[in-house]
Amino acid sequence: MINFTPKFRREIEKGLIEHETVSDYMTRDLISFTPEQNITEVIETIIAHKISGAPVVNSNQELVGIISEKDCLRVLLDDVYHNLPPSERNVSNYMSKKVVTVDDTMDVVEVANLFLNSNFRRYPVVRSGKLVGLVSRRDILRASKTIKKTSW
Repeated sequence: MINFTPKFRREIEKGLIEHETVSDYMTRDLISFTPEQNITEVIETIIAHKISGAPVVNSNQELVGIISEKDCLRVLLDDVYHNLPPSERNVSNYMSKKVVTVDDTMDVVEVANLFLNSNFRRYPVVRSGKLVGLVSRRDILRASKTIKKTSW
């Protein structure tokens, strides 16, 4: 169990306890897609880069969705079922539009708690609504090596 009590939160806010933020551990070099991109191109990229999905951003780098392997499987099954040639549809037709994000200033202990209470393996990280990174469970595990043990 994580020791993230209201008292602990107040101590962090007052600067009495050092804390690490998501921005200290997130991945910044991301593969991302646009809503207008062809879904077949996305599938090829996901396979080539061995990733399970990626954020979808608009021209202002604002997060508008997530496209996952599961979403891509849906495309393939639709095409096979309807005996269609490879899909010419866009990412926007298949991406998940309701995305849970974390702010880049959130404490890693708080994000660890989010991971413990959800099935998500990663969260998009935003600053002022714009995508700035991705944080995974593994990133939080890496952070645990440097955080004061009283924080956990």
